[in-house]
Amino acid sequence: MRHYEIVIMIHPDHSEKVPLLIEKYKKIINHHSGIIHRLEDWGRRQLSYSINKLQKAHYILINVEITPKTIHFLETEFRFNSIILRNMIICVKNAIVQSSPIMKLKDEKKEKK
Repeated sequence: MRHYEIVIMIHPDHSEKVPLLIEKYKKIINHHSGIIHRLEDWGRRQLSYSINKLQKAHYILINVEITPKTIHFLETEFRFNSIILRNMIICVKNAIVQSSPIMKLKDEKKEKK
């Protein structure tokens, strides 16, 4: 099994469906004997450039340990899901379990308030 980092950008009008999508992909990963090391919902964020005339997207980050066959299946799921604007899958050397810099910034902002 290999380690992967997956970032998904979801259409902002479908942000209410994010928990359902997360559960769907968690079930797929668990069904194929995968391990989720980190799952973060970054929320709506500003895009660097517009995609389909959109200025924002809802971001999700997932670090998993699964087989290449399962990653191919997930890629197909992402490609044919109309509410997913973009996805990026990167093979990494080790499991990443600590918080991402974006989540650390969110936590710091919450502590200041």
